[in-house]
Amino acid sequence: MLNKLLNEVVLSIVGKSAEEIVEPLNSNKHVNEFILAKKLEITINQTRNILYKIADYGLVSSIRKKDKKKGWYTYYWKFEILKCLEYLKELWTKEKEKIQSEVELRKSKMFYVCESCDLEYDEDQALLMDFTCDECGKIFSVKNNSKMIKDYEKVLLKIEDKLKIVGSEIEKEHAKLGKKRGAELKKEEKEKEMKKAENRRKRKAEKEAKKKTEKKVQKISEKKSKKTKKISKKKPSKGKTKSKKKPVQKKVKAKKSSHKKVVKKKTKRKK
Repeated sequence: MLNKLLNEVVLSIVGKSAEEIVEPLNSNKHVNEFILAKKLEITINQTRNILYKIADYGLVSSIRKKDKKKGWYTYYWKFEILKCLEYLKELWTKEKEKIQSEVELRKSKMFYVCESCDLEYDEDQALLMDFTCDECGKIFSVKNNSKMIKDYEKVLLKIEDKLKIVGSEIEKEHAKLGKKRGAELKKEEKEKEMKKAENRRKRKAEKEAKKKTEKKVQKISEKKSKKTKKISKKKPSKGKTKSKKKPVQKKVKAKKSSHKKVVKKKTKRKK
């Protein structure tokens, strides 16, 4: 059913020549434009012209990928299903409104026709022409609108049926998109939770590392303080060292002086 509706979309925009493009474009994944050209058995430029005409209404989406070997870009296409269905709904509602207005007009007003020329005129036009045909000079006859009204009403019923089908397909597509969106939201939530958990782990690791470094610093500082205490215990005070040195120096001086005296005495005796 969906393919038929999409076919109606393509017929209204491009025409019968592009009917075969419907099936490959009705895909979940984007299709390579060269594959589309092969299936349609037309050139790549002709395929692109068809796709561009549909794209003008925003009913197809495309992505481009770069060929690593050749270096040029290739485009991939697919139908935007919901947009296509909404376009078709709008198209048929406009057609329905047009026919309804025509039916009301036929029911409310008189119409005249020249049977030989098969030309139709409304009441105002017929008055201006004195109910006489300018082409053949024959007098107009009143047109019976009952058959036309019946035909229009049959067309209206068909359009209403089509609109019901389109409506049901739109609901299905909305449900699909809703499920898809729900799955995407769940995925996003999971990713957020994962990121939060990772951040928590990082924070914990950072705190633990901080604690370890702090402990190491404390141990180092404690060791340094112990060493300084030991050194301070071993070293004597400055006052005591001065008192010990002074008497030693005095004794040495006294010895030297006594020696000099002895030498002097000896020299005197020799004389």
